Amino acid sequence: MAEIKPIKAWRYNAELQKEIESLTSPLFDVVSAKQREALYKNPLNSIHLSVPKGGEESADMAAERLRKWKKEGIIKQDPLPGIYVYYQYFTLPGSTREHVRKGFITFIKAYDWDEKVILRHENTIPKSVNDRIELLDKTQLNVSATHGLYSDPEFELETYMDESMEMPLGELEDYQGVREVVSVIHDAKIIKKFIEKITPQQIILADGHHRYEGSLLYRKKMMEQNPNHTGQEGYNFHMMYLTNSDSDDLRILPTHRLIKDIPDLSEKEILKKLEEDFIIKTLENPEDVHEIILGKKWAFGMLFKENTYKIRLKPEKISELKWNFPDEVKHLDLTVLHYFFIEKILGIKGKEQRSSESIQFERNFTACIRKLLKDEVQCALITKEISMEQVNKVCNTGYTMPQKSTYFYPKTICGFLFGSIQEDEFELPSYFRV
Repeated sequence: MAEIKPIKAWRYNAELQKEIESLTSPLFDVVSAKQREALYKNPLNSIHLSVPKGGEESADMAAERLRKWKKEGIIKQDPLPGIYVYYQYFTLPGSTREHVRKGFITFIKAYDWDEKVILRHENTIPKSVNDRIELLDKTQLNVSATHGLYSDPEFELETYMDESMEMPLGELEDYQGVREVVSVIHDAKIIKKFIEKITPQQIILADGHHRYEGSLLYRKKMMEQNPNHTGQEGYNFHMMYLTNSDSDDLRILPTHRLIKDIPDLSEKEILKKLEEDFIIKTLENPEDVHEIILGKKWAFGMLFKENTYKIRLKPEKISELKWNFPDEVKHLDLTVLHYFFIEKILGIKGKEQRSSESIQFERNFTACIRKLLKDEVQCALITKEISMEQVNKVCNTGYTMPQKSTYFYPKTICGFLFGSIQEDEFELPSYFRV
């Protein structure tokens, strides 16, 4: 049972809504250092709440800034609870088709992983989770929604969302070139239809594993401290953007691997080691990699500064993968890459890979080329996108994928609205019944 609730959102005041584009920010895990410094220059930008500047005292600074913004009316709480509809219009490289990812932002209970209501496909890094817990504890605010997937093959909820979009609250073009539009549904009868659709479902967590786990661990902490715990307190809930996994406009892009600072890494030595497990083909043009590996199982591009190769695991070698995973995980392209190349060729053991500074992640293919030419990295491993079917299968096993396996595009942004879990701001009014 996936329990959701409408939100009495905090939003920038009416005057500031006119400049909302300058107040939004990328999510904390994708904002670059350069972007961050530029955004910090605007004292009202949402980044001051999502990625506060200030070292060990950053969470306290964010809490103080939040109190000031509330007091001065920079942000105001909407008087009525609602489901906030959120559409993202985008195109993909090489295509003129405009996609629109349709979804809505709501509160959802922060279920433990063992309850199998929220299903994950990635592991988390403890330090990042701890940072999120501290920020949540001090501010009592969900600054950005995580991204979850529900199933609605009949597209029943889209009718109500499309109606709501006829009167948008705000619209902008974000840093990705994506057109972002938000509206709200206040009608309790319609909100009930959303609740009824989501209640019996399992939700796949697409993006925001660290923020979600921060909410989950904070909930556990508060439950232990509250002898009168009911399950309906604000700390039980987490703000999530829910989209339909049955939609054709749900896009998962690949994330490439960049290798750096490996002592004595020789292209010649790597090619020699690869011969045991891989079929190797030299390519003339690195730009051809995507098309050449597309649709081919366990195939990757391998780029060096001067040369480009297609490498593909010999099918009979899959049985030699020693990691103790079910086949749904073992047979993933990225599992093969992380085992047969990163562990076996580079010598970085599986358990060390999440914390290894020798592995970087890059979604942009051109950026991979640029970093190779500037000698910032030694080698680039070009991967393919994963399918929603594969994500579903892995989630149902209870295991997780290699880190950075999915890049659900586009990323959501921070700043359109905030969700408070502070009791006097979270509680729904007595007249609101669903």
